[in-house]
Amino acid sequence: MVRIPFIACLLLTAGSMVSRSDSPDFTAPPHRYHERTPTDRFTRLKAVIEADLPALDRANEITFVRSLLRRLEIPVSSQLLVFSTTSLQLSLISPANPRAIFFNEDTSVGYIPGGRIEVVSIDPELGAIFYIFDLPRDTAPIRMERSGRCMNCHAGEDTGFFPGLVLKSVLPGPGGGSLDSFRHDLPGHAIPFADRFGGWHVTGAGSFSNHWGNLTGRLESGNLIRISNPPGELFSFSRYPAATSDFVAHCVHEQQIGFLNRAIAAGYRTRSNLFTDSAGLTAEHRLELEQDADTLVRYLMFSEEAPFPTDALEPDSGFRREFRMNRREVAGRSLKDFNLRTRLFQHRCSYMIYSPVFAALPDSLRSAVLHRLRAALRSESPATDLAHLPEDERRILREILTATLPEFASGR
Repeated sequence: MVRIPFIACLLLTAGSMVSRSDSPDFTAPPHRYHERTPTDRFTRLKAVIEADLPALDRANEITFVRSLLRRLEIPVSSQLLVFSTTSLQLSLISPANPRAIFFNEDTSVGYIPGGRIEVVSIDPELGAIFYIFDLPRDTAPIRMERSGRCMNCHAGEDTGFFPGLVLKSVLPGPGGGSLDSFRHDLPGHAIPFADRFGGWHVTGAGSFSNHWGNLTGRLESGNLIRISNPPGELFSFSRYPAATSDFVAHCVHEQQIGFLNRAIAAGYRTRSNLFTDSAGLTAEHRLELEQDADTLVRYLMFSEEAPFPTDALEPDSGFRREFRMNRREVAGRSLKDFNLRTRLFQHRCSYMIYSPVFAALPDSLRSAVLHRLRAALRSESPATDLAHLPEDERRILREILTATLPEFASGR
């Protein structure tokens, strides 16, 4: 059977999200996405960066990107390389000229050799905010523009019609255009590894190869032929800030996007319902809040995490070290401790519970999440969807959260 080519566009991240016909309008009150001044970290830094104080290193593209990442506290070791043409700058992207993505918990930077810089920053209430700007030449000023075109993909069906992040897995042809696509469910750690990484380079995976990374393809007589595309074979790593597209960084990126999209959508729905129900939530909207709280708790606790590869991995130590630098810990334990043998993290509650997006959830929704979380970690017989956590692990999670998350400890 001949497969029909699949083409997508996005700004920074190359799943899909189940859409809701009743999704509230994020441009209308009380949200007013386009009218409100964002409070995300990048927007707050934008004027300082445009003023170039302190000066960014303009010696060449690589030094500029490195200095920008330092300013934004994004580790260079988070670099992920994507060679499918899923971006506003698709004409510049190919297996011979991949796009690099760098990320931390609230900001991502996209860089293509010879192209423009792309930034997506997460506002705690508004969700994803998009910017794009030219690499400055000589003493030319830095001028960042907020991008509206990104909303075609980043606030469409793939994100449930809320401003969020898109994560694709496709099989590109020789020029980067997509021949097939995979993983049409919500992005996040539940996605099977056999459906991940299409159109991306993956390093550090050791002998694990049951994924779509490092491949291109072609159609022959209606059949899709896979072609090996090893990292660094069609391009030089010297054109990028790092020589990696690390397996563990990919996994962290996936689970982080999964949380952000779910939390952004739940926040929009709850704020819309609270605005509509000025005298108190209706029974229908209360049920919706309870469902969103259940969804967030299950995701935070990795209740549907895909089976982790048992093959010997060889991940980059630089990313693992830098990722853990801002951890909150108690007795040497933190939510950023890796396992990498049977699962991604040793202690299965996502560190994104510390994020500004979680803190900015409406009080009623955040309280419902924390109430369920406390009950699940105290119970000797937790609900079925949290029964994957043995008592010892629940005890450790209680200790970590009690010491590092005041709202959890206070019982509010």
